[in-house]
Amino acid sequence: MSDKGALSGITVLDLSRLLPGPYCSMILADHGARVIAVEDKRFFDDGLFMDMVYRNKEHMTLDLKAEEGKEIFFHLVEEADVVIEQFRPGVVRKLGVDYESVKKVNPKIIYCSITGYGQTGPYRDRVGHDVNYLSIAGVLDLFGEKDRPPSIPGIQIADIASGGMNAAIGILLALQAMQRTGKGQYIDISMTDGSAGFLPVPLFYYRLLGVSPERSDFMLAHRYAFYNTYETADGRFLSICAVENRFWKTLCEKFGVPDYGGLQYDEPRRVEILDFMRAEFKKKTLSDWMEELGELDICWAPIQTLTEAMQDPHLREREMMVDVEDPEGKQYTTLGVPIKLSETPGSLRTPPVHFGQSTEAVLMDFGYSREKIKEFVEKGVV
Repeated sequence: MSDKGALSGITVLDLSRLLPGPYCSMILADHGARVIAVEDKRFFDDGLFMDMVYRNKEHMTLDLKAEEGKEIFFHLVEEADVVIEQFRPGVVRKLGVDYESVKKVNPKIIYCSITGYGQTGPYRDRVGHDVNYLSIAGVLDLFGEKDRPPSIPGIQIADIASGGMNAAIGILLALQAMQRTGKGQYIDISMTDGSAGFLPVPLFYYRLLGVSPERSDFMLAHRYAFYNTYETADGRFLSICAVENRFWKTLCEKFGVPDYGGLQYDEPRRVEILDFMRAEFKKKTLSDWMEELGELDICWAPIQTLTEAMQDPHLREREMMVDVEDPEGKQYTTLGVPIKLSETPGSLRTPPVHFGQSTEAVLMDFGYSREKIKEFVEKGVV
């Protein structure tokens, strides 16, 4: 097993901020890429520097509006493989650090832009956030209770999956193509595009049934008892996802109603079966059900809180919840690396950096003297 990640030797300049771009570059950094996050210190005042996604990275400040700041950036570009940016369409062109300008300095560069609506289309210049992209894509309408307003999910699905993960996939694809062709390329990641990509199952049923799936009222969203959530006696909840009939039959036999096993999709008795299951699950506490259902083959799980998930033995053994120490020696729980590679595994090598922490070290590594760096600081370039 190599102690170097799969992306060892790859250098990434990350101009993005907040969540989508930094999450993307965290994935790359976890797997060995050198990621240098570059931000204008003027934006630090918003208080939204989420250090959780800055592990395994370096972070420097740089004013790209200053001519010397731009010169520093292009000096870094000469040795970089990837540039990530997350400005609104057209901003990097105004700054003079767009793909066309960058590839003149480094023709092999892979340049990834992450935006809400993409570089083209009638919505390209709109501002937005995670829920807006899910809304446009038709995803948010499927979240929540029937006959109630759509519910906002408690995690940033469009930012992380539609933006960050798709950007990482795009960069890896482009790196592979560059190895084969010797050419870099531009990547246009739209978080709305990525959100629309979550719809294969609803679209399948739309094509099959000829009607649009409704919130909390289609096959995989509360319509049937076999795929639902249930309240327990102590006000907690568990999930049942017994899609295959053999799992559903096992649950029905467990509850002494084997006849329901053949009525998985039965419409006339659908509400009857739902009411029965709701009443049964409410007879015992969640801990009782955890003990009683155990390893029973029905596709079930307790609905855990974040605190419970942080201590879950499976997530702990899989090193998805890990305890680490910050530079001051304080212990805290953080997320592990979800992609498990046998020969070149990802790893948590360095703790999250502070804003601008690596500025001097990065500049010195790229050949700038302490005197020159002091001059940059005095001018406000860094």
